[in-house]
Amino acid sequence: MNKQKPITHFAICVNTDDSDLLTPRMIYEILPDESATKSNYLRVIDNEGEDYLYPADYFVLVDLPQAIQQALLRVSHPDPQHAPFRHRQRVPSTQPKRTKEKAS
Repeated sequence: MNKQKPITHFAICVNTDDSDLLTPRMIYEILPDESATKSNYLRVIDNEGEDYLYPADYFVLVDLPQAIQQALLRVSHPDPQHAPFRHRQRVPSTQPKRTKEKAS
């Protein structure tokens, strides 16, 4: 059985009812969801990195060159082995703590 790699789609947000989850003029990855499409929705990876259904009229689908698609996927799905700050330990600051001075 020959499995085909799913086609990646991207869209630009043009409308939102929650600016914490979607940002107008930002590019989003669209996941395949035939049922959602039939109901005029798109399954979108939102600002929190979760996939949810949003009205299709919030987006304009775009056809991007392959190199741009690959770059977008690299930054949206980074390789955990190459995440330089993920496993770093917090180092205490050597700077003195700032304190509020009382007004005289």
